[in-house]
Amino acid sequence: MKVLVVGGGGREHAICWKLAQSPKIDELYCAPGNAGIADVAVCVNIGAEDIEGICGFASAEKIDLAVIGPEVPLAMGITDELQKRGVKVFGPDRNCSQLEASKSFTKKFLAKHNIPTAGYKEFTDKDELLKAVGIYGYPMVLKADGLAAGKGVVIPENEADAVAAIEEMMGQKVFGSAADKVVVEEFLTGIEASMLCFVDENTIIPMESAQDYKRVFDGDKGPNTGGMGTYSPSLVFTPELETQIKEQILEPTLKGFQEDGLKFKGVLFIGLMISEDGPKVIEFNNRFGDPETQSVLTRLDSDLLDIFMAVADNRLADVEIKWSDKKAVCVVAASGGYPGSYEKGKLISGLDDVDDDVIVFHAGTKFAEMPEGSKCAECADDCDMKTSVILTSGGRVLGVTALGDTHEEARAKAYDNIARINFEGMQYRKDIGTINRR
Repeated sequence: MKVLVVGGGGREHAICWKLAQSPKIDELYCAPGNAGIADVAVCVNIGAEDIEGICGFASAEKIDLAVIGPEVPLAMGITDELQKRGVKVFGPDRNCSQLEASKSFTKKFLAKHNIPTAGYKEFTDKDELLKAVGIYGYPMVLKADGLAAGKGVVIPENEADAVAAIEEMMGQKVFGSAADKVVVEEFLTGIEASMLCFVDENTIIPMESAQDYKRVFDGDKGPNTGGMGTYSPSLVFTPELETQIKEQILEPTLKGFQEDGLKFKGVLFIGLMISEDGPKVIEFNNRFGDPETQSVLTRLDSDLLDIFMAVADNRLADVEIKWSDKKAVCVVAASGGYPGSYEKGKLISGLDDVDDDVIVFHAGTKFAEMPEGSKCAECADDCDMKTSVILTSGGRVLGVTALGDTHEEARAKAYDNIARINFEGMQYRKDIGTINRR
């Protein structure tokens, strides 16, 4: 069987790593992939947003299943185009992808189907939004309606910061056209948690829980990022809470999809706030979360290919999904300056020093040929074994992921190993794996 994974981040590395364990896959490709993915799949030099290029490759190579990682190609309709060519796809179509591509679309869906979430209003005019500053008090939640690489949420603490944020979003267009419409939400207090669910047209099955750390600095300080680390299972989840989520969120969501004609097939990521009056939906995403995937899939005992194929064929209910009792912690190593401006092309050292049972998922890396006559970057000696080096190529560079019998064991192992890795400007949080509260 031939499988193509679309994307080149840490999420896609985790997906490829798990798929590569399936004995049913004869050839595994990833477009465009990265330096880490190249160890488990054939990387194809086609950008994830090159829809025609991806579809052409899938047709030429007679790909049996395409797995779409990032949100942008999903919003662009890559699933629809691949299906037109007879390729099975794990990932929602363009219509369903509005659940992530438009905050407004999701808020209307949640309201229509009585799914608990924060109160909200939407604005397309900057002056009207400025007049509404503080409508829900402070902190004030401002969300760019469209896709903004996980960074389109600003939470100003006072009026002056709110005005400045609105000017940046709608005046200076720091998020581009994503902020042509801005959603203002009531600020929710509690503990944030993430739930990933496999979904087909008839069934929704939650995966093991995870908890993400969005802010760049320890103690949940600084700006939002794409995610600085996760652990799984989340210590926040109890059997009682899981029952609440199933009855108040999962079942109404699936019923809402069916009523609205949303033929969702793929992963539904649910961002939750566990508040005093129960769980509420912060956001929907249409794909595996990053870096939640890195900690969740390391705990999956079942064949991931079997699950993907079942979803694509609308027979998810027939698949048994098994999980390890092990705990997982993923710590993200990011470029200096991230999530703001940062430099690329920094030499990464220490990757060969990581323990065999620790997985380093590559997110923003690339190969570079070593200059002729140069010394090996890893051992500082002349070396015939290494003809290339690995450089940074993104904001989030690596996700060091460890398993343990306890959260504490997994956490200690992850931090022991990330300390062996180095690149200029490298930064990472020191509190991943603890319960974070606002």
